[in-house]
Amino acid sequence: MKPAELPEISEPEIVRHYNRISRRNFDLDTGFYPLGSCTMKHNPRLNERVAAMPGYARLHPAQEPRRAQGALELMWLLQRSLSEICGLPHVSLQPSAGSHGELAGLLLTRAYHADRGENRTKVLTPDTAHGTNPATVTMAGYEVVKLASNEKGGIDLDDLRAKTGDDTACLMLTNPNTLGVFDENIEEIASIVHQAGGTLYYDGANLNAIMGHCRPGDMGFDIVHVNLHKSFSQPHGGGGPGAGPIACSDRIEPFLPRPQVVRREPQNGGEPSFDLDFDRPDSIGRLRGFQGNFGVFVRSYAYILSLGGDGLQEASETAVLNANYLLAKLSRGKAGKYTPVAFDNRPMPRVRPLGGAREEGARHQDARHRQAPARLRHAPADGLLPPARRRGADGGADRDRDAGDARRLCRGDRGDSGGGRGRRIDRAARAVHDPGPPPRRGCREPQSRSSSAPLETPRGAGRPLGDLPSGAP
Repeated sequence: MKPAELPEISEPEIVRHYNRISRRNFDLDTGFYPLGSCTMKHNPRLNERVAAMPGYARLHPAQEPRRAQGALELMWLLQRSLSEICGLPHVSLQPSAGSHGELAGLLLTRAYHADRGENRTKVLTPDTAHGTNPATVTMAGYEVVKLASNEKGGIDLDDLRAKTGDDTACLMLTNPNTLGVFDENIEEIASIVHQAGGTLYYDGANLNAIMGHCRPGDMGFDIVHVNLHKSFSQPHGGGGPGAGPIACSDRIEPFLPRPQVVRREPQNGGEPSFDLDFDRPDSIGRLRGFQGNFGVFVRSYAYILSLGGDGLQEASETAVLNANYLLAKLSRGKAGKYTPVAFDNRPMPRVRPLGGAREEGARHQDARHRQAPARLRHAPADGLLPPARRRGADGGADRDRDAGDARRLCRGDRGDSGGGRGRRIDRAARAVHDPGPPPRRGCREPQSRSSSAPLETPRGAGRPLGDLPSGAP
C-alpha cells in the first residue's frame, strides 16, 4: 500500500503557521470593534461559559422533548422575555437571522391576508431602509414601494397617505431608523396603515436604542423581529451564527411557524412540562430544521438574566449617550465644517455625518472608499443616505454644530422659542437627560440609579419595560 502523501512540516512550523493566522483576526480583545451597520456591544465572557456547559453544548437537536425539558424551558422563558421587551404576546424562535426574521414576517403577512380572502401586492419601505428590507420584499413575491423622508429624517406622511391603499400588504419600518432618528409620528403612521388594512412590521436592528423605554407593540406594530446577535450579546460577524426571533400580535399568532415551544400545565399536582406543538393548521410551516441556534438562545437568556429590566434600560441609555458623544466629537473641527450632519435630531446608536457634504459633491460611498486605502477596518457597510437638508445661504451649519457638546445634544436644549418644538423628540433619545462628562473609551461610569431623574415618555412610545417573566430579576 502506498503511504499517504502528507506534507513534511515539523510541529513548530505548523504551530507557528496557525498562530500567525490567528493573529490576523481582529476582535474585542485587540481593539474597538467598529462594524457600523449594527448596534454592537460587548459580549460578556460569562454568557460564553454558560453556553459551553455540557448540558447545553452536547444536547442533540433530535432529542425527544421529554428528555430535553431544561432546554425547552429555557427557550420558553426566552420567548416570554422577548414578548415583554417587544410588547407583543407571541414569539417564535425559529428564524436564524435578521433577514430570515424579515422573510418570516412577510410570510406571516401573506398568510394573514390570504386567510381574509385578500390579495395584496405591495409592501411599503422608507428610502432609509436597510438593504435587506427591499430584498426580502422581492423574495416574498411583493412589489416594493419606496416612501420619501421628511426634513427630520422620518417618513413623509403625505407621501405615505398617497401610496397606501387597498393593495398595501405591509409597511416595513425601523424605529429608530437607519439614520438613527426616532420617528415621532409613529402613532399616526400606524393608524394610516391599519386603516388601509395593512400590517406594520418592525425591523429590530436598532432595538438596543429603546429597550426599557418603549416597546414596538405599544407603538402599533403587528410583527417584530429581534436580532439576538445585535441586542442580546450573541457574538456577531464572521458569518454567524445568529438568530432573528419574531414576535407578533394575537391576530398574527395562528400563522406562526411550527412547532412552537409551549408550556403544559401540571396534572395531579406535578410540575409543568414543556413540549413542541405541531398542531397548528394555519401555520406557515417550518422555517428551518430543528428549533433554531440553541447556543444563541442560551447566551441571550443569560444576558437578560444578568442585566434584568433595569440593566437593559441602562444599556440603551448608554448606547444613546455614546452616539451623542460621537456626534459631538464629529461636529468639531474639519469634520464638522466640511461634513455637517444631515439632520439636527438627536441620534440613536448611529451617526450619519456626511449628508451635508453632498452639496460639495461628496457621497457616503466616497468616504467608505477613502477608508480602505488607509487600512481602516470595517468601513461603514451601509451606504444609504437621503438627500441632505436644505442649507442656508451661508452654506453651513446645523444649529447645534458649533456647540459640540454632548450634554446639550442629549438634553435637546436648542433654544427654541416656539413652545419647545426642539424638545419633542423621540423617547429613547430623551432617556439620557444629563449625561455628565463625556465617557472614556465609549463607556459610561457607573452611577446610582436612584439619583437619575424620571424618564419622560413622549407620545406614541407606550409604557416602559415591565417585569420580566419568572426566572429573571
